Amino acid sequence: MSAVGQQLLGEVERVYAAQGKLTDEILSSLQFVFQAPLLPALDLVDKKAVSFMTSPSGRSLYQVIGSSGTPYACYTSSIYCSCPSYRFSVLLKEDHMMCKHLLAILLSKRMDSIQTESVTDQELSSMITHMALS
Repeated sequence: MSAVGQQLLGEVERVYAAQGKLTDEILSSLQFVFQAPLLPALDLVDKKAVSFMTSPSGRSLYQVIGSSGTPYACYTSSIYCSCPSYRFSVLLKEDHMMCKHLLAILLSKRMDSIQTESVTDQELSSMITHMALS
């Protein structure tokens, strides 16, 4: 992600912590930087669709329940999502910086609205396997 995007997400965190909401100025800046994925990502944040899954072995991943109800596995460290939009719009066409699921994770982290869930190592392994087969 660009330095501008990183700085803007830092501003999201600062403003949200101070005011409990995003200002029109921040929303406008987010729209300029992230474009089409922004509004669907904000909708996922509002729906609290982002979960951080952790297992006893220390492995973890983010799971985002998409707007169709499909769960997607995401890794923010490598900027990866298992959704078709990521493969098509981010990797193939390169017309988006990231998909709405990854953006929802980044926004949820800054707005402190991520659900944390403990799962067994086997459950986490099953999520990763399902992701690889999708």
